[in-house]
Amino acid sequence: MAELATIARPYAEALFKAAAADGTKLKEQMSALAALAGDAGLRQFSDNPKVAATQVFDLVAGVAKHQGLALDAKVGNLLRAVLDNGRLAALPEIAAQFVSLVNAQSGVSDAVVESAFPIEGAQLANVVATLEKRFKRKLNAKVELKPELIGGIRVIVGDEVLDTSVRARLEQMQLALVA
Repeated sequence: MAELATIARPYAEALFKAAAADGTKLKEQMSALAALAGDAGLRQFSDNPKVAATQVFDLVAGVAKHQGLALDAKVGNLLRAVLDNGRLAALPEIAAQFVSLVNAQSGVSDAVVESAFPIEGAQLANVVATLEKRFKRKLNAKVELKPELIGGIRVIVGDEVLDTSVRARLEQMQLALVA
């Protein structure tokens, strides 16, 4: 969806410039808004021509407040601009690009660690420390369970993938035997 990324970029960059040092604080709010914007019912409501952008803003702000999230003025202004321009569908991409900009500024990358089994506590800390040495940067790791991996882990950092799963090794062995 290159078009959505193109639409989202100016919004994300504007919020990033406005946020200055508050970027890490606003990441959580943007992620929460992105989750709300992903709701099909909300998008259908906002696409209704009889519904004003202010009504959609009030609904989103009310749901966010009900979830215990007080919107920062900068995030509120961004949300108003997005709704006024009919770009609610782009909000998840705006949030993703904003998080990328904040992470790049702080020298941190998001990592998805896919594992066949749960990884928690000290074990996760050891895995993250090893991955930080491998990728040569600080990582924010999120673990996802993927039983089809059989064992081992698969790590995704940006566009880099490190696959040490049993499934990947079996596929490599199959290719070697067939060739």
